[in-house]
Amino acid sequence: MAVTGFRRRVVALTVLIATAVVAVLVVVSHVLLSGVTDADAHDLARTRAEAVAANVTAVGGRVVLTENSSEALDEVAWVYADGRLIDGNVPASVVERVEALADSRRSQTAAVGNYLLYARTVPIDGHHVMVIVRVDLTPYETSEKRSLTLSLILGGLAILLAGGVAHLVVRRALRVVHEMAALADDWSHHEPGRRFNLGVPRDEFGELGRILDHLLERVDNALADERRLTDEIAHELRTPLTVLRGEAQLAQLSGEPVAPEAVLSEVERLNAAITTILRAARARRDEGTRCDLRSAARQAIAGRAVEVALPAKVEVAVAADVAVSLLSPLLENGLRHARSRVWITGRVQGEAIVVDVLDDGPGFDSAEVDRVFEAGVTGGGGYGLGLPVVRRIATSAGVEVRAIADGRGHVEVTLPAARAAT
Repeated sequence: MAVTGFRRRVVALTVLIATAVVAVLVVVSHVLLSGVTDADAHDLARTRAEAVAANVTAVGGRVVLTENSSEALDEVAWVYADGRLIDGNVPASVVERVEALADSRRSQTAAVGNYLLYARTVPIDGHHVMVIVRVDLTPYETSEKRSLTLSLILGGLAILLAGGVAHLVVRRALRVVHEMAALADDWSHHEPGRRFNLGVPRDEFGELGRILDHLLERVDNALADERRLTDEIAHELRTPLTVLRGEAQLAQLSGEPVAPEAVLSEVERLNAAITTILRAARARRDEGTRCDLRSAARQAIAGRAVEVALPAKVEVAVAADVAVSLLSPLLENGLRHARSRVWITGRVQGEAIVVDVLDDGPGFDSAEVDRVFEAGVTGGGGYGLGLPVVRRIATSAGVEVRAIADGRGHVEVTLPAARAAT
């Protein structure tokens, strides 16, 4: 229904534009044709008047015509000398207007009904001579009407042709779009790796293919991201569950009760993993969200042996739980791989706050520094699947996090600074 409605709108717009263009062309052509016929009628009247005037002369003090043997000419041309008709027969329908022209002293034209009257002065010494001719405008008007009718018929055909062509073109174009959309939808469900691969766009269909390829790529990435999330969940939950299972089996074999401290520690670790993964799925940057950086860092440290050198009274534009979820896995990795020391520093950099989580462990391999946040990739010293969770949270919250290969464990977290309250 939507496709049909779009096609109808395009065809209707095409017909409307074609109608406007045809109307303008018909009006302009009619005006031009009217001008041409008017000019022809005036030329004919002047030609007749000149032909009659050439035969007017004065003989013995009287104005006479040297030649005029045409009865037809007597009905369309008249000669007045000193206010008196000396040649021709003036029809009663135009006699008043003809006599008025004869009394004038200048050449002029006048319209009476379907006739054009043209008065011409003849220079003869001592006499006032006027030659008046009549031209029937009916043939010219008939020609104009026929031309207008033909123009309207051709214009109507042109409008119908434009509408038909627009309908066919839009139908063909939309069929291509429909087929491409159907293919993209089918590929997204069954073959997410398929692409149109039309190359550099040369027209709108090439651009559509490129956009659909990008959408398919995003769908493919979303599916891959979903698989990575599943891997992360499995990894983060398997470790504490394995420890709990081992403690229970050991207690079963030894006949001694499970140490509460071990159970509570692993349950806490399991709860922290679940909380972190949920925050990764829900984290987003909301306008006006802020927290104190030092307070969030203390929550992330949670009694661990970590040195803190953060600027005082600095707020970042992320929620406190998000900041804790970002820093806590980084600190855990640092403590796991440090030789003796883990510390956090911070600095203001433009409109951002840069937090460095460092340890004196082996650090990251420079060849893998760009891939350590991918699931299944480990850096030097065994950094593992905790970092993909950090990257997931950071991306959702508008935070940049990157590993730095400088001979020690070093992860740089760039958080947006909170704007001052207005």
